[in-house]
Amino acid sequence: MVAIAGIAVGTAALILTLSIVNGFASSVEKKLISFSAHIQIRQPDEQLFMERYADRAKIADHPNISKVSPFLEKSFVLRSRNSGKKGIWRSKPVLVKGLNTVQREAFLKKFLKDGSPFTHDQGKGISLYPGQTLAENLKLTVGQRVMLVGFGRRPSSQKKISDQTSIVDLLSSLDIEVGTIRGVYDTGLQEGFDDFVVLSDLAALQQRFNPLMISGYDATVYDVGKLSSTAKQVVQNLGFPFYGYTLFDRYANLFEWLKLQKNITPLLIVTITIVAVFNIISTLLVLIIEKTREIGMLSALGLEPRKISRIFMIQALLISFSGILAGNILALTLSFLELRFHFITLPEKSYFITYVPLLIEPVDYAVVSSAVLALTLLFAFIPAMIASRLQPETAMST
Repeated sequence: MVAIAGIAVGTAALILTLSIVNGFASSVEKKLISFSAHIQIRQPDEQLFMERYADRAKIADHPNISKVSPFLEKSFVLRSRNSGKKGIWRSKPVLVKGLNTVQREAFLKKFLKDGSPFTHDQGKGISLYPGQTLAENLKLTVGQRVMLVGFGRRPSSQKKISDQTSIVDLLSSLDIEVGTIRGVYDTGLQEGFDDFVVLSDLAALQQRFNPLMISGYDATVYDVGKLSSTAKQVVQNLGFPFYGYTLFDRYANLFEWLKLQKNITPLLIVTITIVAVFNIISTLLVLIIEKTREIGMLSALGLEPRKISRIFMIQALLISFSGILAGNILALTLSFLELRFHFITLPEKSYFITYVPLLIEPVDYAVVSSAVLALTLLFAFIPAMIASRLQPETAMST
């Protein structure tokens, strides 16, 4: 029973490890893919350019492209003030990204935490949708009016600002606009998105700052597995000066981190399997010590050594099979309980998800069970050979 329990715990731990690692990687990848454009098409130095129907058609004509939409990005300093006579001003650099109505509302329906995705500008400033982290840092609330300050209208052909620049020239070089917080979204990606990107309406940004100009095109694909080749082909069709990059390029650090998590898995598999193997070897050796006299009697009665070895191999098979079956049941039960009740929670700011993700894959169960069974039977051959080589006179006198 001790041997069976040891193999069961080892098997369950191994299966749960694979389920958690694969589930974590799958959850983070799906989250990135669900809210971020698969491909972004831009021009060098992030310069703005005119939106052209011919360019959109070239992108959309690729068989793997599902949607194409333009966007406009502008950098600002967002300033907010608390209500009250002595309200404190808070400021933070942000990137305001203008999306068309369809794209913006589709995103907000998935990730909007507070507010409404269907509000429009009504003479009260540009509609803004900051991330949850940014809203917490600046104490932003739905309906609050804020100020956007950025460089855009520089005098005399983009003159550099120096000590001699007058206050009038400096102010005339600023883009200053009033915005209204219409909602707050939360993707779970705290750094580089929820704390930095503010969504807005593309037409409103163009009307106030850069008429008919865009920063690039967002494109989504049908088959993410062909993402890299699709991006190269689309850029080739557009020609110079366009270039493109995928979401794997944009979030390279995150995906490298996920690969690192998966690279640790083989080490865990080897460690837990070795524990299970030594567990069954030690159990069989103890059985041999306890049954030494019985082995000697069987040998004296004429039982062949290979048949004595077979007895212990069958016993090893029964122990390992029972342990593996119990381990599979234990792992499956714990997985379903965690998926249903989420007993283990995680800090979203560190792990991008709020609870431990589990991916139940029948292949993982089959591979782990087969590996543990094969290795235990392989190493069970050692104590079985020891038992078969005991001499009758030595065993009987023990």
